[in-house]
Parts: sequence; C-alpha cells; structure tokens
Amino acid sequence: MVLKRGFFLVVGLTALVLGLLGIVLPLLPTVPFILLAAFCFARSSERLHNWLMAHPWFADALTQWQQQGAIRKGLKRKAMMLSALSFSLSIVLVPLLWVKGLLFTMALFLLWYLSRIPEIE
Repeated sequence: MVLKRGFFLVVGLTALVLGLLGIVLPLLPTVPFILLAAFCFARSSERLHNWLMAHPWFADALTQWQQQGAIRKGLKRKAMMLSALSFSLSIVLVPLLWVKGLLFTMALFLLWYLSRIPEIE
C-alpha cells in the first residue's frame, strides 16, 4: 500500500512539474499533465490533491473535469490554438527533417486528443 501511494505521489509530482513547465515551454502540454497530477494526488496525498483542486489557475477546469468529464469550450479552443502555434514554431525552428516529421505527428495526435474532449458550453 505504501509503495502504491509513493508511486502515485512521484508520478503526480512529476506530472505537476511538467504541467507547470508546459505553461512556458512550447512542446509540453499543460492540461493533460495537470489532469494526471490531480488523478495521482487523489490516490496518494489528500493535502496535495486539495491544494491542486483549490489552486486559482486550475481549480475551475479540474472541478469541471471531475464532475462532468468535460472542459469549457474556450479553454479547449485556447489549448488547441496554443498547441498548434507552439508545435508550428518548433517545426519551423528545428533543422532536422525527421524531427520535423516527429513533431508534426505529435502535434496531430495532441490536436486529435484535444478535439475528442467533451465541451461545456
């Protein structure tokens, strides 16, 4: 039991750090990492879960996701536009053709995933 909680705590903290980095780094998506952190904290640390669920940046989206399994239409649109913009910039700046192809594939997968998330009007 302790090992399982420790695993979820480490994964949750890692996801939180990656999600926070995703706010400023173009290749890291913020929303999936914050959702993963909330999932992991719910299974490992009540204190961290409560902190994340009450955080002013994430509370509304996490509560909507938890209660309705959906996110606001504007947040979804913003996530898709910023993801497309950051991947496009990365593709333009990267000199290696195979990396450009990999980035393009990752962008398509992420945009497909985001498009499948249910919306709240």
